Amino acid sequence: MQLNTALLELGRKDPKLTVIDADIAQSVSSKKFHQAYPERAFNVGIAEQNMFGIAAGLATTGRVVFASTYAVFASMRACEQIRTFISYGELNVKIGASHAGLHTGMDGATHQAIEDVGIMRSVPGITILSPADAVSAKKATLAAAEYPGPVYIRLIRNAIPVIYQEDLPYSIGKAITLQEGSDIGLIATGVMLHRTLQAAELLAKKGIKATVVDAHTIRPLDKETILQVARRTGGLVVAEDHNINGGLGSAVCEVVAEEYPVPVARIGLPDVFGESGAPDLLLDEFGMSVKDLVEAAEKIIRRK
Repeated sequence: MQLNTALLELGRKDPKLTVIDADIAQSVSSKKFHQAYPERAFNVGIAEQNMFGIAAGLATTGRVVFASTYAVFASMRACEQIRTFISYGELNVKIGASHAGLHTGMDGATHQAIEDVGIMRSVPGITILSPADAVSAKKATLAAAEYPGPVYIRLIRNAIPVIYQEDLPYSIGKAITLQEGSDIGLIATGVMLHRTLQAAELLAKKGIKATVVDAHTIRPLDKETILQVARRTGGLVVAEDHNINGGLGSAVCEVVAEEYPVPVARIGLPDVFGESGAPDLLLDEFGMSVKDLVEAAEKIIRRK
């Protein structure tokens, strides 16, 4: 519902703000904008490729366009349109990519976007945001509207615990450090931030002090913060609800390999497809539990 709230707020401020969806306004939380501003809201039907072509055309007229669909369809079915019509032209289109990761749950492998960050990271010029709760999702949406060029906002389907207060300072490209410690660096994005904070609590009971970072912007990655944590702790664990290949873990490994090599453990989907099931059970089943995070941290500490 925070996306609905953010779009309504943006719609009141900017008469050029336009919203497009592919017949799933209810699912992607853009329905209230359609009701409030029908002259600036378009349902193109189940035609995602056309939707992004239309979004590109509208953006050339000076509009800020939010185009929303499921992450699997945005990143794969319409990849060519996003690449060629939006990113290549540096157009002001914001992509609301819902139902990302295993957290999509019962819809199963066909609807669980586990490759989308890797795909979008390979396309030049696309900013990638991955909020961790409802508050940061609203902040990301508001910030994206003011940020130049194409922005991919990775959103999830199901309710998750709220981590942040409404007065959260949020800036695209600047990671948020939630706690500091010298023994291990825990870097998380999206739904995995809550589990990472739980892991940090368990590690603290064992006398292990962890730095916890919310990498809500995967591109441009906050390299300065990543390297600061690497130097302070000497080892990192990266957690994401995404294939371990191509996502945040890969991005962090690229940074430290080039500038300050330290051991890194990647917690994510181990290069396999997901399956149908309750979201939290799926994360546990595929090696993304709080216990897995704790064990990965202890292993990295032994390697230092």
